[in-house]
Amino acid sequence: MSLIEIKVPQLSESVSEATLLTWHKKVGERVLEGENLIDVETDKVVMELPASKSGVITRILKQDGDQVCSEELIAIIDTEAVVAQADAHLNADLTSAVPPSVRKLAHELDIDAAALQGTGRSGRVTRDDVLNAMDKTSPAPTVMPVIPAPQIIPAIAPAGNRPEQRVPMTRIRQRIAERLLQSQQNAAILTTFNEVNMQPVIDLRNKYKDSFEKKHGVKLGFSCFFVKAAVYALQKFPIVNASVDGSDIIYHGFFDIGVAIGSERGLVVPIIRDADKLSFADIEKQISDFSARAKVGKLSLDELTGGTFSISNGGTFGSMLSTPIINPPQAAILGIHATKDRAVVENGQIVIRPINYLAVSYDHRIIDGREAVQFLGAIKEALEFPGRILLDL
Repeated sequence: MSLIEIKVPQLSESVSEATLLTWHKKVGERVLEGENLIDVETDKVVMELPASKSGVITRILKQDGDQVCSEELIAIIDTEAVVAQADAHLNADLTSAVPPSVRKLAHELDIDAAALQGTGRSGRVTRDDVLNAMDKTSPAPTVMPVIPAPQIIPAIAPAGNRPEQRVPMTRIRQRIAERLLQSQQNAAILTTFNEVNMQPVIDLRNKYKDSFEKKHGVKLGFSCFFVKAAVYALQKFPIVNASVDGSDIIYHGFFDIGVAIGSERGLVVPIIRDADKLSFADIEKQISDFSARAKVGKLSLDELTGGTFSISNGGTFGSMLSTPIINPPQAAILGIHATKDRAVVENGQIVIRPINYLAVSYDHRIIDGREAVQFLGAIKEALEFPGRILLDL
């Protein structure tokens, strides 16, 4: 008998404990190396805990719903039990060109992994192969949704004619509530608005979207334009890219842009690192990847940590205006809304233009109104004259 211990992964410094959600295996069942054993929820993300070796589960020490800490023992696997009980089906799985974790992701995204051409070692299908296949078979997201998808609440028996149900918040939902309240209590938040004519971006996208997708393997959406426009404005107004630490202002010499994504488990904000150094295609690929993995809870803690500025978009749900809440310790956030044809005045004439109302919420402790207004004006300038961000002018 050769036993190995299954422990809770090392959590980040800001995460003290986690919750075990659902065991996918039972005592006595065989597992393959890399196969997900249980989902673990922290206040930032839901992550998988894969088996480090193939074997048979002999003990489960912690159950669904239990609170656990970093490196806490939760199960034991006997690796020799698989050798004694191996059969043709198991051997076929072990030599499969689709690893179990990748096969599970493909199933969740409704992708036929067996039909994919693997790019990994010895022709193995990788996570990127599955995500790239999804890009080609379904519309790529062009915006970053901000409102979480509605939760499915179990049916309850009526209590007279006024039924009620008490449902505990998930750990992620509790953390969202804490951070939003913290933001409003600890920052002097104001919001300024402007409107932008999206016609130049729409024209540019329509002209090059087919050749862009053919060359880069990802659809040209609007997200990359908003991210690039934000970076353009942040470079002009560094205070908006700063953060507050006690009585100090920290100016960041890099541009890590958070994009708000709604999932069934709640709002998450993965970070596009060094966005100023990325191409339009790189940004679209990252957002597409983040969106796909957010839906199935596969974002890592590192991908959700940090960020110097955030972007959220309620436009996918038809929002016309909103006042986004700052993601602390950041000092500002850009809110994007639905682009609609509206009557505007140009050169004394009333014309129809696709208009998007932009909002920037900012911490008035370190950002003055003048800077916030000019910052939003720079974003408007970058979007109405996209050649500036394309040519780095």
